Amino acid sequence: MLKVGVLGAGHLGKIHLRLLNQSKKYELIGFYDPDEINGKKVSDEFGYAYFKNINQLIDNVDVIDIVTPTLSHYDCAKKAIEKEKHIFIEKPITNTLKEAESLLDLAKKYGIKGQVGHVERFNPAFIAVKDKIENPMFIETHRLAEFNPRGTDVPVVLDLMIHDIDAILSVVNSEVKRINASGVSVISNSPDIANARIEFKNGCVANLTASRISLKNMRKSRFFQKDAYISVDFLEKKVEVVKMKDAPDNPGDFDMILQNAEGLKKQIYFENPEIAVNNAILDELEAFADAIINNTEPVVSLKQGTNALRVALQVIKAFNE
Repeated sequence: MLKVGVLGAGHLGKIHLRLLNQSKKYELIGFYDPDEINGKKVSDEFGYAYFKNINQLIDNVDVIDIVTPTLSHYDCAKKAIEKEKHIFIEKPITNTLKEAESLLDLAKKYGIKGQVGHVERFNPAFIAVKDKIENPMFIETHRLAEFNPRGTDVPVVLDLMIHDIDAILSVVNSEVKRINASGVSVISNSPDIANARIEFKNGCVANLTASRISLKNMRKSRFFQKDAYISVDFLEKKVEVVKMKDAPDNPGDFDMILQNAEGLKKQIYFENPEIAVNNAILDELEAFADAIINNTEPVVSLKQGTNALRVALQVIKAFNE
């Protein structure tokens, strides 16, 4: 079992603490939170060991799980890496691209592994269809959330849209060519609603919408590719896979056949991939443990987290252009 310590005992930090305490791959040593009153409260309520000194916690573990506000990600990660501790770091990886690239250099220098908490990669609906997404040419995503003051310290792009940016980058094997975007601030000092059009060099186009002041929650992505349409509902954990193939010479009574203007006939059929029930946060934490133990590449590497941040910041930059 890997000895692990958690930095940050806010809403998400408490979830991480509970899951790490349950995990058979980690031994939870304790946590650090700069708010001593909150730290003692969490310790008294749940029984986790509270460390008043961040360095003392880092010295006593193999892995540091960083669940602090984004602004402090870099400083926390740097402290851990320089003590040769592996790091799991919540998304976005850091506040600036310069910080993220610095972490990449530090991780390489000290030979540590890092994973970024892009939890939708572990969503069972996405896992069920990811291997079926092959060279998509148009992607549309909607990530809408009801207003919650937590998270409004960063633009909606870094709070919500970055989930979809990361998922898209994991299935589109091409560099970004051009980004157009617009954002509107309604209740925060930074945009609460954003739309981005990302064009890739291979011709793929992704249209992303994110809002944190919606009346209902929605987390859907649609992938269009040659002879297939794939829909992923990250919230309801459901998928739709609609495919086409050449129509048989003698179709059955219930076969769905389409014919285009040139007379080409295609048969439509549906696939129903099995969706396994899981806890995505526990899975991402345990997948990181496996990467450390087996010396393999983490599912969401620091480099991938950096790439997602780079595109997200390009979207924000495009607001002003």
